[in-house]
Formats: sequence, structure tokens, C-alpha cells
Amino acid sequence: MSKCKFREDLDKAIELYNRLHGVEAQAKIIDVNGEKVIIEFTGTFCHTCGVRDWLEDLAYLLVSMGYNAKLVEYIEPKGEEFQYKRIGVFQIKHGSEESGDRENQDR
Repeated sequence: MSKCKFREDLDKAIELYNRLHGVEAQAKIIDVNGEKVIIEFTGTFCHTCGVRDWLEDLAYLLVSMGYNAKLVEYIEPKGEEFQYKRIGVFQIKHGSEESGDRENQDR
């Protein structure tokens, strides 16, 4: 999987996430470093649903695109000015990379 294709897919997932979640939650890429991706989420969220669930929705979108994606860290910045901001750290691998790793382990 090329880095350009991965970034293109990540941008598409962010765009779709933002469209689906409207004003309640918006995502923005902060950093991409190999398989580690840091995303800033802003919005009012739906607190009765669980804010973490809102972040995990991005991972589900990436899974639907063929990636193995999971939220590995959830950061709630402290302070009144950050009440509408959350940071999600994701580990993202292309689905074929993970299955190839398993095939090599089975040998």
C-alpha cells in the first residue's frame, strides 16, 4: 500500500465522517506517522452515546475501506477551553498487511 493511497483514503474517511456527523463532531488530521494517526475531534458530541464511540466511528469507516483500524488512545484535554475537543490516536494498517502477517506466523 503506497503512502499516497493511504493518505487519500484517510482524507476520504475524514470527509465522510465530517459529512455524517455534521455539527456534532468534526475530525481533522493532526499527524500521520507510519501506522500511527492522530486526529483532533471537535464538537458538542452526544454525551449520552459516549464520546469515545464518536471517535471509534472513524475506525469503523476505515475498516469498511479495507483497513485494520483501531482507536488505541483517547485524550480529553483539560480546561474549559477544551471542553469541545478530543484527540484520538489510531493504529491503522491495510487489511492485506495484517492477513499477510498472520500467514507468515502460521508457517
